[in-house]
Amino acid sequence: MQRSGIGYDVHRFAEGRPLILGGVEIPHDKGLDGHSDADVLSHAIADAILGALALKDIGFYFPPSDASIEGISSLKILEKVRTLVDEKSATINNIDSTLITEQPKILPHVEAMKISLAAALGIDPDQVGVKATTNELMGCIGRGEGIAAMAVASVEILD
Repeated sequence: MQRSGIGYDVHRFAEGRPLILGGVEIPHDKGLDGHSDADVLSHAIADAILGALALKDIGFYFPPSDASIEGISSLKILEKVRTLVDEKSATINNIDSTLITEQPKILPHVEAMKISLAAALGIDPDQVGVKATTNELMGCIGRGEGIAAMAVASVEILD
């Protein structure tokens, strides 16, 4: 059975933190604020896959109230999601995602992100789409207050 799910995440910029997107550290003067490494792209992808499996969201599996996971790499979140895929006897067909940000420029880092995300999910990089767009200077993203990400996941339930 073919299934699909969507995911969305947004985090505000914060001083003194590295900017991690798709498991890759991106040169920028600010990082994103969050309990984990605040990787909006990985979070949106995780929720898209969980949605396709009709499971709860990443906040259920990685609650912000859990001090033991503070600062966790979001690639670890994706690895946990991969174990849930396996437990459901499913396979990931593909991921398509979009980052929404005015800065930094994403294109120079897309291939590294695809490789990083694919490795965490146990799939090939050609099964991962990563794109970027701006918010045309509108709203909180347009004002440069943070970054948002959207993702769609396609999975196949084998049982």
